[in-house]
Amino acid sequence: MKLLIIEDDSSLSEIMSRALQSEGYIVETASNYYDAEDKIAGYNYDCIMLDIMLPDGNGLQLLRHLKSLGKSDRVIIISARDSIEDKVEGLELGADDYLAKPFYMAELSARIRSVLRRGSAAVNNIMKAGNIVVDVSSRTVTVDGNDIILLKKEFDILLYFLQRPNHIVDKALLAETVWGDHVDMADDFSFVYAQIKNLRKKLAEAGASVNIKAVYGFGYKFTEVDN
Repeated sequence: MKLLIIEDDSSLSEIMSRALQSEGYIVETASNYYDAEDKIAGYNYDCIMLDIMLPDGNGLQLLRHLKSLGKSDRVIIISARDSIEDKVEGLELGADDYLAKPFYMAELSARIRSVLRRGSAAVNNIMKAGNIVVDVSSRTVTVDGNDIILLKKEFDILLYFLQRPNHIVDKALLAETVWGDHVDMADDFSFVYAQIKNLRKKLAEAGASVNIKAVYGFGYKFTEVDN
């Protein structure tokens, strides 16, 4: 699960990020409206923690923008402004929950789990490509009805490709989406190449009717092939 924290208080953002990472989430952060808008436009998140008061804009306006893009990311508004007007406006704009500052991390974690459960019940958790069937909720993959075992990153990469069939995928965007902000610490993309190589091998050995083609100088393209 991938989360985005939009919060200009760096100390609070760091506390939230570390706590949620310890629970197994991939966590990205944005400290202002501009950066948040850029991340929202480029990626899909399972849940966004959104502060209303940002140094260069209003979080509710960012929520309007998110919904105008047709995004289905779950949103929890987190704000020191605990007014009924803000709550009503946020929820009417499409937020899934509202948490006033200060709060306990245990409560935030519980709120996240709650909105994710609601979100998973509202979407189709089965994805298909060729003879591959992926159950997102159970994180299982079958080829012609036979299970194949993928490591966590291999599964995340496959899921990313399934969401973008026949599109050229930038290797940098793929790396940032799957590995989160920690990708900035990498010297090159060798870790991506290694995971792609392993995923290709497993799919080929299972007889999967898909192809992950390298696009020189850019990234990859995921397509179905005829058996």
